[in-house]
Amino acid sequence: MKAVVIGSGIGGMASAIRLASLGFETDVFEQNPFYGGKINSKKIGSYRFDRGPSVFTEPHLVDELLDISKGTKIHFDCHKLDVSCCYFFEDGKRLALPVGKEAVAACLSKELGEDQDHIKKLLNRLELNYKAVSPVFIKVSLHRLKQWLNINVFKAIARIPFYGLFSSMNTVNRKNFENPKTTQIFNRFATYNGSSPFKSPGMFNIISHLELNIGPYMPKGGMVSISDAVYQKAIDMGVRFHFNTRVAQILYSSDRVNGVALSNKEIPCDLVTSNMDVHYTYEKLLPGLKGPSKILNQEKSTSAIVFYWGIKKSFEKLDVHNIFFSKAYESEFDHLFNKKTLIDDPTVYVHISSKLERSDAPEGCENWFVMVNAPIDSGQDWESQKQKLRSNVLKKLNRILKEDLETLIEVEENIDPIMMERMYSGKNGSIYGNASNTMMSSFYRHPNFSPIIKGLYFSGVTVHPGGGIPLALNSAAIVEKCVRRDFSIS
Repeated sequence: MKAVVIGSGIGGMASAIRLASLGFETDVFEQNPFYGGKINSKKIGSYRFDRGPSVFTEPHLVDELLDISKGTKIHFDCHKLDVSCCYFFEDGKRLALPVGKEAVAACLSKELGEDQDHIKKLLNRLELNYKAVSPVFIKVSLHRLKQWLNINVFKAIARIPFYGLFSSMNTVNRKNFENPKTTQIFNRFATYNGSSPFKSPGMFNIISHLELNIGPYMPKGGMVSISDAVYQKAIDMGVRFHFNTRVAQILYSSDRVNGVALSNKEIPCDLVTSNMDVHYTYEKLLPGLKGPSKILNQEKSTSAIVFYWGIKKSFEKLDVHNIFFSKAYESEFDHLFNKKTLIDDPTVYVHISSKLERSDAPEGCENWFVMVNAPIDSGQDWESQKQKLRSNVLKKLNRILKEDLETLIEVEENIDPIMMERMYSGKNGSIYGNASNTMMSSFYRHPNFSPIIKGLYFSGVTVHPGGGIPLALNSAAIVEKCVRRDFSIS
């Protein structure tokens, strides 16, 4: 049997590996000249930059993928980070938050006046919540009845009072913490799926478990090493990649997939997995099919503007991950989701892979990935927006770091929501498809299979279970489970 995967993002390549392991002759069609989707890399002058995601948790999911079937051993290794993130506040406060319950509790107690025992109990609760939710929400389809008929579901339901499901993250966090700075630190995890902590449910505090209790990792060789390893595994499994090749349409007759159409020919197959943004999968590849409007009309996630700066200096105060918070955090999200514009004092994230990967920048220099959350594209003048943002970001960083960064920028490039849409086919430049800004939004993500067309599946950050590298990898594992069942593969 033959399978086609549309898109070579991490979810697409993981799907291809899993389909090949089931015996499918698998082809991946990618519109770009490179694999990995947003997890790609670029050299600018003497500096190397990861251009997309920079926070990496649950590396065992990559290891599991690389261990599928037999074949060449693909090398993949990570640094375990001791500091999850360095936080900078407008009043001059700097906080390097360590990893592990005991260390986090001690740090927040000493630096921000929180009750140490209370923090440890909270972190334990987040761990239990994550372990209850993961087997029934993250690792399986929500959209097939059989998945709801097991003991794990009842265990997860029993913990509903502890999730904060019916309150916003901000409401839950304000009750949990004495210091507004602690609330702001925990609120920021809503941005990991492009949402607002003032709208998304408290359930999403479980995201912090992975970063604070367990800790983030940095792949050796940079984030692009994830894509490199998964691509090599796919090649080893016999997957064929076709770059610079755009799929024009998914072909089906009656209620079953027949293949895909390219610009010059049709490719017959028994199964199609779309790793493309689910909104554009329906709009561009299935033009005659009415999509699930309730899902597709949900509020979109944020986009981003990223500046890639080669900095001719090394900063001891900075770590691999750094956050410079906005003083007006709630107003910032009001601008992003309601006013569709950027606040003058945005939260700025700075990722510096050269802190660990020394070859990513010349000696004594650093490669700064400077990201600001941005609204999706709705016709804004992005060139003027970027110029104004660049000025505001430099003022903010100069003020806090007491430095004139403009004189230190040796090389520079940027990316905005329009470029995001063009390169990665995210509707309006959204990064994660739908935002999670309502209580039930997690249940309105598109399933990993089509309920209308047999043989059509979906993987990646815009479908269940959600945004981020671990969830994209889980989406591919769910596709495999659905395919096994649908094609009666033991």
